Amino acid sequence: MIKLIRTNSDHQDFIKLVQSLNDYLKVTDGDEHEFYNQYNNIDVLKHVVVAYYNNIPAGCGAFKKFNTETVEIKRMYTVVELRGKGIASQIIKELEHWAQELLYKSCVLETGKRQLEAVSFYKKMNYKVIPNYGQYQGISNSLCFKKELNEKG
Repeated sequence: MIKLIRTNSDHQDFIKLVQSLNDYLKVTDGDEHEFYNQYNNIDVLKHVVVAYYNNIPAGCGAFKKFNTETVEIKRMYTVVELRGKGIASQIIKELEHWAQELLYKSCVLETGKRQLEAVSFYKKMNYKVIPNYGQYQGISNSLCFKKELNEKG
């Protein structure tokens, strides 16, 4: 059974999950990890979702304000052994609902092109590829996405 909680970046299970995410990304991002890591401070994240699978911390995600109408999805992660159980889908849907409750109209996010599972997941969740924004402009490994929150999926 999957249970979701809304919290913030002080939550201990979120902190542990983010450490697992960082360990995972050190391997997949290789030499580029430090570049990406500088944009992933969790202390600015006030909107965090932690997922539990059978009461075990299983995944997380968060968002922060991008502009007056858009949030940026950050720190999406599912424990490797628990992937394929719909956890990430529930997390991102909860983040989207929360953003809508706060009157945001869209979500943006960035992922690495080498994160093949993530790229496939975001496309499945109806995120559309957009030109790289902000610090990701000109970064060949970055892939940016956007979703209008009035869309289904």
